[in-house]
Amino acid sequence: MTKPVSVRVVDPQITRSADRQLVHVAVGVLIRSDDSFLLTSRPEGKAYAGYWEFPGGKLEVGETVAQALKRELQEEIGITIEDCDAWKTEQIDYPHALVQLNFCKVRRWSGELQMRESQLYAWQQLPVTVKPVLPGTLPVLEWFADERSFVGRAVLE
Repeated sequence: MTKPVSVRVVDPQITRSADRQLVHVAVGVLIRSDDSFLLTSRPEGKAYAGYWEFPGGKLEVGETVAQALKRELQEEIGITIEDCDAWKTEQIDYPHALVQLNFCKVRRWSGELQMRESQLYAWQQLPVTVKPVLPGTLPVLEWFADERSFVGRAVLE
């Protein structure tokens, strides 16, 4: 039996369309040997433009999470991941979309970072210093805090 996926509701006072489909997203949590992790800003023209998030994107029909993540990271930031480890799943109910975020840890990749959508990037540690952070990013920061015994301290500065 699979563990139920929790749902985080963003801006619950905003009405949602009843016919929204669940969008599956592959998310790469790139981690360097010093345990810093990569956050990128959302490009102009997208919902929550300028907010910081982990890179990734929507699964295409027939793709696995790993396949989508490899494709998305190549398209968005110009790297090729060597492997990824499925980590955790979270659903986020945004006013504009209902998304299932499939988080994967990535520790090995090749290529230099190239922000192909004119986004910014920052290698971060806890507490993160970039703001604002996309609500779908917060669960990962909380999981890192749990893993790294960052108990009782804010994950955001």
